[in-house]
Amino acid sequence: MGAARAGVLALMLALSAAGTASAQNLTAYSRLAQQLDAAAAAAGQDSLATLKQLDAAQAALSELQPTLSSAKLSAALQDTLNAVRAAQARTPAELQAQVQLARGLMRKALYDQTMNLLATTPANGSDHLKLLARELGVEPASVQTDVQAGHLNRAAWKLQQSATAKLQAALGSVQAQQSGAAYLNLARAAGWFTVVQDAARSVDPPLKPEQFSLALTQLSGGQLGELQGSLRSLRGGVAALSTSLKTPAAQTDSPVKGAVSSGKPPVSVPPAPSPATSSPATPPRVSPATTPGANTGATIAASLPRTAGADAAYASLGRALSATTRADLPAARRALQDALTALTKAPAALRNAPGYGALVQRVKFMAGRAALRPADVQALIGDLSTLEARQAGKSGSVMTALASGTALALGGGVRAMLALLLALVCAAPLYLLNLAFGGKNPFWRAISAALLLLLLPTLAEGLLGFLGWLGDTLNVPFLRGLLALTPGQSAFGVPLRMLITALALGLATYGFRGLCVQFGLLGGRRPAGPRPAPKPKQPDQTSFDWDEEL
Repeated sequence: MGAARAGVLALMLALSAAGTASAQNLTAYSRLAQQLDAAAAAAGQDSLATLKQLDAAQAALSELQPTLSSAKLSAALQDTLNAVRAAQARTPAELQAQVQLARGLMRKALYDQTMNLLATTPANGSDHLKLLARELGVEPASVQTDVQAGHLNRAAWKLQQSATAKLQAALGSVQAQQSGAAYLNLARAAGWFTVVQDAARSVDPPLKPEQFSLALTQLSGGQLGELQGSLRSLRGGVAALSTSLKTPAAQTDSPVKGAVSSGKPPVSVPPAPSPATSSPATPPRVSPATTPGANTGATIAASLPRTAGADAAYASLGRALSATTRADLPAARRALQDALTALTKAPAALRNAPGYGALVQRVKFMAGRAALRPADVQALIGDLSTLEARQAGKSGSVMTALASGTALALGGGVRAMLALLLALVCAAPLYLLNLAFGGKNPFWRAISAALLLLLLPTLAEGLLGFLGWLGDTLNVPFLRGLLALTPGQSAFGVPLRMLITALALGLATYGFRGLCVQFGLLGGRRPAGPRPAPKPKQPDQTSFDWDEEL
């Protein structure tokens, strides 16, 4: 935990160094924020949809990174997004908390660059100020009026005051109990602390990043008595910060629109933390960090210890899972190789845990499997969580072990062949039904159509799955891409199967009801007419004609 807190302090330098007067890609920023917020909202509901949102967030971050004024900050945001991916394999609360920390880091970067733009080239900072005001919950027109009047310090004060109010509200919601809600609220508070970290140094006593780091460490470790003391200290510091922001600082600089005689901008670049409060150590990708650095509040495991190797492996497995859902198997295999590399570089505590060697072998096996499916990668993620549990002295889930064994035994070519066999067998009942009852009666036709719809997912899985496996084996991209259309490949298969089942039930109900009416079981009994006598010497024509009778 101490190394993690030291890493957090070191990463604060990245934020404070992001002070050059350059413009951010606001479109990419907005898209990144939108995708992260959507991923947090969908956490725990649809893992595949969440992965797609995180893929979109990664694409937006790739566009945003060249416009960030600090290379360290750019790398820090990437590490934070990796931590969000790793959190998906744990609990929804952890993913949501990581998103809060990433959003706090984004707001701080936008705040710094916006203030420097307004101080140097105010005309280029108008759009930045509008977005920043919306991000911090301030009316854009209010701060724009201040900037146009030359009161940049007053605009900055309004922004800091709003962020402090949100920090105070989030911190006030934290209960001294080991729960997902307490963890999420404390991480949210840490994210807002990111924005006001410079102003927080001026209160007495000053708010320090170590306080948030210590509180999250105590929360994750179940040290509730110590956590109560840390929360009192944090709330006291935030209250002092709020009091100090009751009135704006005096405007001592020249208006933004006018010349600045001293040559200094109205709002200076925030100073970097002193070397005494930082550490050159490189933090783990996911650590219980809580301060306004690149990993302001990295995810804390709800019940398991966390390691750098495991988190890097989780991120790679998440990318592999996303690639398999769109049938991009080469990318999935590269991600599995990355996961394998991360596992080999894991700390000794994880490598010495029971089952580590078996997990490495399974990752190697899956990386070479033809027609890799999302269920195969999901089984590996479950195996990694079991390994972490064993490292902590706990037993793994029986269902996870069962899923892992099933994925190993029934995957690749075996799965493709069995699914194809089932698809071919589906033709037998359809043929026999048509042979027995023909196609003249509309009710039997409806029942036949219902049976076909119920068997359609099996037919699609068998035919498309076999062709996809064949395409992957022969390296034919077009055939390999058919895997993406199989019902069990991604989230679209669930509503599609529900729709098909609903249609089949409707047709079956219509058909059987019609037969019941014809038999007189519903809606009154049909009057029986005289049956024609069979012709002599033609006994074979006395057989019952289902088409005519029904």
